[in-house]
Amino acid sequence: MHVVGFPPVVDDRARVLVLGSMPGVRSLDADQYYAHPRNAFWPIVAAIFGFDAQSAYTVRIKALQAAGVALWDVLERCDRPGSLDAAIVRESIVANDIGGLLTRYPSIDHVVFNGGAAASLYARHVRPGLSSDPVVRYTSLPSTSPAHAAMTPAVKAAVWRAALTARDTA
Repeated sequence: MHVVGFPPVVDDRARVLVLGSMPGVRSLDADQYYAHPRNAFWPIVAAIFGFDAQSAYTVRIKALQAAGVALWDVLERCDRPGSLDAAIVRESIVANDIGGLLTRYPSIDHVVFNGGAAASLYARHVRPGLSSDPVVRYTSLPSTSPAHAAMTPAVKAAVWRAALTARDTA
């Protein structure tokens, strides 16, 4: 199945960019980042930044932006049956213009990867093409996907909190 991702959620307040790999089927169907009901992303960031994880999507997006957080995915499009990153057909990968985004939003100095696949795809398809690297820090975090069950939700939340709150003191 040919899959096309979402545009970035970003504004001039952004200081940290959270990068996933590619939205899953549930997210694509809902036209929302992290729409799978068992994905821990919204409960985790809502707890960190003090908003209701069950509020309307537009409200959650505004709360993230107010906290200086932008969202996007490493991949613009690819072929992938289902939702698993492991099913992405390598030859079909087209990366997003993350270098262009970082140029347009120079306040972003911290890139956070939502899972190892996002970090690996970025290292392979984006970072080598950057003419200069404006990012001060990269942090690879455990995936919030329900497919990543090797870590308890509480441990995931603690690791995410440490990374997203540390950016204020770095």
